[in-house]
Amino acid sequence: MLADRRSRATRRVSRALAAASVVTLLAVQGPARAAEPILQTEESDIVRLPPGGPHRVLVEDAVYRHSKDGRVYVVDLDTGRLLGMVQAAYNANMVADPAGKAFYVAETTWERGNRGKRHDMLAAYDPRTLEQVADIDLPGRALITPKKPDMAIGADGHYVYVYDSSPTNAVHVYDTGLKSVVRTVDVPGCALIYPWGNAGFSSICGDGSLANVRMDAKGTPALTRTPPFFVPDRDPVFEHSPEIAASGHVWFMSYSGLIYEATLGAQSSIAKPWSIQEAAGLKAASDARAPFEVTWRPGGWQLAALRARDSHLFVLMHKGTFWTHKDAGSELWELDLKTHRLVRRIPLAARSMMVGVTQDAQSRIMLTDEAGDLMVLDGADGKPVRKIGALGDALIFTAAPGE
Repeated sequence: MLADRRSRATRRVSRALAAASVVTLLAVQGPARAAEPILQTEESDIVRLPPGGPHRVLVEDAVYRHSKDGRVYVVDLDTGRLLGMVQAAYNANMVADPAGKAFYVAETTWERGNRGKRHDMLAAYDPRTLEQVADIDLPGRALITPKKPDMAIGADGHYVYVYDSSPTNAVHVYDTGLKSVVRTVDVPGCALIYPWGNAGFSSICGDGSLANVRMDAKGTPALTRTPPFFVPDRDPVFEHSPEIAASGHVWFMSYSGLIYEATLGAQSSIAKPWSIQEAAGLKAASDARAPFEVTWRPGGWQLAALRARDSHLFVLMHKGTFWTHKDAGSELWELDLKTHRLVRRIPLAARSMMVGVTQDAQSRIMLTDEAGDLMVLDGADGKPVRKIGALGDALIFTAAPGE
């Protein structure tokens, strides 16, 4: 009897174990599943932008908090869309070909991030695919807080000029056809680049004069100098004074608000200055000899923009003392360069360090703020069109077609 009970108990345990095995197997296998899909091989492609219009612009973001990640944005002002971007590392500079064939970025990197061998480079980009079409090493470039005239392009796009300050003040001349640096021109005691015509440029010198460089058909430079036209330690001129390369005109603006119209060439000439404040019916502002006078003064980074078709100048203005030339503008003043008259004053919703303008009949004005937004105004009346929120970190320069 004991044996029978043991046999029955053994059978019950066996059946229980078998049932447990089935449950375990079902739990492991789970419900019936479809076969794993076969992954397709990823194919990369390059989107080609449609031809751009007058409101497709370049905007440089210096990203000062981590400037190795600087970049240039391609932006459509009509839709407010960011269409693409390219790298513009460490205090970069950019220029656009006048005919829209390419744009160029001069930048600097180090092989080990923040140390190691330094590389100064010039890259050319296709404006529709953003592919690099040229990428060369430069002999050097001035590695300072970005100044727009550190780099320039001739009126026909044949030469790109890059300013350098080591071991001496000089300009490297890049031939866009040959895709190489063909010459370095010394400009002792002078800095920056204001191009005129197809093969010439001028630089501002430490004594308040201009150095003028004309290159002949072989690229051989000839240098001339003008007499000083401003006193640097009394009323300096802004580096970011607007210019037109095709005609060789620059409107040098001083810290106090004087405008010197310069016609650049082998023998540059500078007209008698006139006052922005007097154009607005105010008293002319003081210079460094009376530095504490509070009045309306120009200030910012890219603080002025020129609309060439009607010779209207847009200048960021603020109230301050003489040495407030880096203060952001609280108003935008529109001036007629032909009549020396104020057209309008546009109060700004947010202070701006930068102003740009497109060159077409339905022009757009570009402004920024501390948040990195890009504000777009109507060029006809100064009224807001749209805000492109959080476009970047530190928007400093713009480039519009036809500048």
